[in-house]
Amino acid sequence: VELVESGGGLVQAGGSLRLSCANSGRTLANYAMAWFRQPPGKERQFVAGISSSGTTKYADSVKGRFTISRDNAENTVFLQMNSLKLEDTAVYYCAADQRWGIVTTLTDNYFYWGQGTQVTVSS
Repeated sequence: VELVESGGGLVQAGGSLRLSCANSGRTLANYAMAWFRQPPGKERQFVAGISSSGTTKYADSVKGRFTISRDNAENTVFLQMNSLKLEDTAVYYCAADQRWGIVTTLTDNYFYWGQGTQVTVSS
């Protein structure tokens, strides 16, 4: 599994971005997938996740603004981010794991990670 994120960039507050996480190797259909982020000087934190069956989970800080989805045919997971705030500025990481079958919020429960993509929200 090799996860590659894309779609990050600079956006004004209130704007939108769509992040993608693709794997060119084996199918991700049986993996729980998640997005984490790491703001400057802070620890990595859970943002959103989606199980292999499509059940989703979100951090309270992004509920109603972010949407995670997956396209198993394209082996890709997406994070649609709307109404972006300054505090959403961070490096966003995609993660995958097939051991648990459900979405968990702990970084230790994900075995595969992407390299990260920077999201910067400006005023």
